[in-house]
Amino acid sequence: MQRETIVNEIAVIDYKNTLNLPQTDFPMKANLAGREAEQLKRWQEMDLYRTLRNKRTGKKKFVLHDGPPYANGDIHIGHAVNKVLKDIIVKSRSMNGWDAPYVPGWDCHGLPIELMVEKKIGKVGAKVDAKTFRKACRDYAHTQVDRQRQDFKRLGIIGDWDHPYLTMDFKTEADIIRALGRIIAKGHLHKGSKPVHWCTDCGSALAEAEVEYEDKTSSAIDVRFAVLDEPALAARLQHVPGHEGHGPISVVIWTTTPWTLPANQAVALNAELDYVLVQCDGPHGTERLLLAEGLLKNAMARYGIENYHVIADGHGSDLEGLKLGHPFYDREVPIIVGEHVTLEAGTGAVHTAPAHGQEDYVAGARYNLPVNNPVGADGKFLPGTELFAGEYVLKANDRVIEVLKSKGTLVHVEAIRHSYPHCWRHKTPIIFRATPQWFISMDQQGLREKALAAIRNVKWIPDWGRARIEGMVKNRPDWCISRQRTWGVPMALFVHKESGVLHPRTAELIEAVAQRVEVGGIDAWFELDTTELLGAEAGDYDKVSDTLDVWFDSGVTHSTVLKQRKELKLPLTKEEQFLANMYLEGSDQHRGWFQSSLLTSVAMRGVAPYEAVLTHGFTVDAQGMKMSKSKGNVVAPQQVVSTLGADILRLWVAGTDYSAEMGVSDEILKRTADSYRRIRNTARFLLANLNGFDPQNDLVAGEDMIALDLWAVGRAQQLQIEICAAYETCEFHLIYQKVHNFCSVDLGGFYLDIIKDRQYTTQSGSLARRSAQTAMYHILEGLVRWIAPILSFTADEIWQHMPAPVKKPRSESVFLEEWYLFEEIWKAQYTRGEFTPKEKHRRLPGDFNWDVLVAVRDEVKKELEKLRIAGGIGSSLDAEVDLWCDDRLLKMLGMLEDELRFVLITSYARIHPAANRPADTVWAVAFEQGELWVKVAPSAHKKCIRCWHHREDVGTHSAAAPGILPSATLAHPCAAHPEICGRCVDNVSGAGEQRRYA
Repeated sequence: MQRETIVNEIAVIDYKNTLNLPQTDFPMKANLAGREAEQLKRWQEMDLYRTLRNKRTGKKKFVLHDGPPYANGDIHIGHAVNKVLKDIIVKSRSMNGWDAPYVPGWDCHGLPIELMVEKKIGKVGAKVDAKTFRKACRDYAHTQVDRQRQDFKRLGIIGDWDHPYLTMDFKTEADIIRALGRIIAKGHLHKGSKPVHWCTDCGSALAEAEVEYEDKTSSAIDVRFAVLDEPALAARLQHVPGHEGHGPISVVIWTTTPWTLPANQAVALNAELDYVLVQCDGPHGTERLLLAEGLLKNAMARYGIENYHVIADGHGSDLEGLKLGHPFYDREVPIIVGEHVTLEAGTGAVHTAPAHGQEDYVAGARYNLPVNNPVGADGKFLPGTELFAGEYVLKANDRVIEVLKSKGTLVHVEAIRHSYPHCWRHKTPIIFRATPQWFISMDQQGLREKALAAIRNVKWIPDWGRARIEGMVKNRPDWCISRQRTWGVPMALFVHKESGVLHPRTAELIEAVAQRVEVGGIDAWFELDTTELLGAEAGDYDKVSDTLDVWFDSGVTHSTVLKQRKELKLPLTKEEQFLANMYLEGSDQHRGWFQSSLLTSVAMRGVAPYEAVLTHGFTVDAQGMKMSKSKGNVVAPQQVVSTLGADILRLWVAGTDYSAEMGVSDEILKRTADSYRRIRNTARFLLANLNGFDPQNDLVAGEDMIALDLWAVGRAQQLQIEICAAYETCEFHLIYQKVHNFCSVDLGGFYLDIIKDRQYTTQSGSLARRSAQTAMYHILEGLVRWIAPILSFTADEIWQHMPAPVKKPRSESVFLEEWYLFEEIWKAQYTRGEFTPKEKHRRLPGDFNWDVLVAVRDEVKKELEKLRIAGGIGSSLDAEVDLWCDDRLLKMLGMLEDELRFVLITSYARIHPAANRPADTVWAVAFEQGELWVKVAPSAHKKCIRCWHHREDVGTHSAAAPGILPSATLAHPCAAHPEICGRCVDNVSGAGEQRRYA
């Protein structure tokens, strides 16, 4: 009767209570969209940015200067990419122990804001005065800054959001004027009537960076310019004897801008090209045409002329100075020569209008040609323009063609599709138009060459950035910095009414104006009475009404921001040194902010403002197509954040190679979310298995750790070296790959899979368990820091759930920490070959190859999977494995003794010499240590209900179970644990299992 009672009592033993099951409050489901907002609130309450600045005071400084986005409209995916990349760099430098401040900024002046305000309150002079209009522009910019700031903060960007720099701050506006003064003092400014990009919709000149190229259909025409002195032409050519030819002689030009012909002042040839005079019979009768020999066949085919022959030839240089007749005006124009004439298209003769083209202007300047601009600011021909007065130029092409036909000077016309400059704001075609403007000269003080030299001293990431900006600087025209706008920093200059020369006290006057602007903003200039500064001279000088190009505003932030804000000043002693460690923007900024900053810095200081420049590509959809609302392929960052969370967007940015176009779509983001879950779940597993672990009391010293745990920490330590190097070189996609691979393969696929048994089944305070927890603790301390610059919200959430470190409380945020200091002892202990007596029972020699062990395990897993699919087993613990190995591999695997089965996660793992292998083994793989054969089979032994291993000793152990059985003392021996193995009995009621290696 007593025996039956005992058996019944044994039957109700709940072994689950003897296991160390994982437990954590860190949720499996991220719910990022909701939880991230809570994190932001916590960061704000603790003033994280200022706390971090205080903690890094005195550390080596790293300054990434924020290129200011324009304060107009909601942020788009490109903005998100840019800000996240900057944030990753700043946070990683901070984690490296640097003082890395981040001050965001905004570009606040300029036309787009004017246009938005005009829609609301009307144009200046019509419905509102200039001062009221400027105030409305300032107010509008403030609202846009606030909107964009909230979106940027929601992305997890940590910075001085309460004190950003704005180009419309009074002090900054004043310093922009001072920057202009320094450039003038260096001799780089001049005024001239040069052709500039002109948007007729804007009614203003455009900077190079405000121009984009799109396809446009134009009328391409071939036009006759009659030779006025035929004998002079004949004298300069080599004629075919006896073939003087007959009919009128014309030089034929080709152009895609017929509307520019009223401004024509010359025809350009290339001095080195061969030209031919062709006798031809075509639709217009018999005539003689002069064009480049290299384009003769193409031209004749285009004109539909089959009957032609060359009667004379010569070089372009032979024809310089000959007079031609304008095709519809009573105007003589000369033949000039220029290197810009090529054989790419046309006739080899180029119609030249210095008022409407940069190359035309340069060529015309060499011949003192007049810069005759018949086009007004509205894009219409000026009153008095013969034949075309009042017509809009881009609509006048047909009218020009009609006039050419009526004059008999049109040879051919056809429609072609070609690349043409457009306004980036209005997306409409623009024109080149000569107008009096202020320029920063590229050559009068050697700015071009100095800038090219400075480029060579900058680190460009990727390295192709150098060639890109070099090409742009080499070929760029002078920089037109004046605009005819209301909302902008004024060109605070006084010009003599008769001579047009700047006031001799310009430097002094600029400082006086700047001091006024510091107090009253740009209105201080526009409302300034000239006599206040010039006194009796006021009547002799004009106050310049132009405003500065907004690219000048942002281009001089190295002077107006970096040199003015204490926290951004690098500890450099020489003026001839860079002011920022890095600039980072999209690839379009090689002709935008990178270039404007370079030119102004070189003009002012002689050096580039940056030590390094990082460029990222544009965002495109999954098919590589440009994003467009009309195509429906736009991915809005606000939508991603509100559904998936900012960390998913951040992980996508980090995981994408930014050096090329960056593809994004809902499907791509979904895959990114899957990768995120792998990292999050790994962190959760580590946290759950650190339940009850107190590093102060439970941390195991390196020399006492079990070999597998030591390997895992050593692997993490090595990975951190690689990750830190990748952060240093800004190769974030490598970090993404390495961390994901570590979580999936090294941890999930190997280490954590193996230690589950030891973690769950050994006694809670045993060395076997504490060693594993120590390893997981160190790994998590490293992992949480590795991902912090990228998965910022998740990392800080993990941080709040981690056990306190030894001898100090845990910091409020992971961002207040530096890279984890893995002790070198862990790496040394598991690689060296000699150990102290204390260590020998738990160490593997230095030639033990863990990579080979991983490979052996993979081969065994393949065979186990085959057995599982065949229905022979359910899990790998239902199987036993036998391995036959060559001597070296046999020796290596033998070092693990019986613990090999824990590595392979099978109930038994036996090794044998290869020479004894039976015929039914499966050859697996050959290693440097030798070949391997595998045989797996279902275990015939009973299954332990506690650890699930099939062991021959299940139920064979006779012992009491103190604290588990109701009766702690039995009158006679019995099977106290009839369903568990001897190892589990030892862990439940004995001294506890001992592990050496795994």
